[in-house]
Amino acid sequence: MNTKKLVLMAMFVALAVAGSAFIWFPAGIARAYPVQHAINVIAAVAFGPGPAVVIAMLTGAVRVLTGTGSLLAFPGGMIGALLAGLFYQYSVRLGFAAAGEIIGTGIVASLVAVPYARILMGTEVGALFFMPPFLVSSISGAILGVVLMYRLEKTKAGELLT
Repeated sequence: MNTKKLVLMAMFVALAVAGSAFIWFPAGIARAYPVQHAINVIAAVAFGPGPAVVIAMLTGAVRVLTGTGSLLAFPGGMIGALLAGLFYQYSVRLGFAAAGEIIGTGIVASLVAVPYARILMGTEVGALFFMPPFLVSSISGAILGVVLMYRLEKTKAGELLT
């Protein structure tokens, strides 16, 4: 990895952590943090699936350690980032990256969260308990990520990501 890429990845982690502290809204039993999902989409397009997962993992770790996130930040962020990166890698379409984020976080991660929450958090809930808030959060964030990516591509800042 080169230094430029590492610095940009660190900046994405910082943006996701700061964004989650300031931009959130209630989504049923949980809070929606759309900035994390927007960063997942942008990172998936700019860096690919591996670095996008690392960014999501580091963001989750910082949020958990600072008390601004729960352990559910890990499966939600990482699975969404992985699928966003893979969908983009095989299609080279921004819309597919957003779809990967929504499917990865909103559907797959919400189902993975059930046994994960039971084992690590001591919470027993039904299979579809996490799906509505995860979907609301990932859909709003994916839309934000697509809008930001289109705007970035039209500026000189977009050149940094290539």
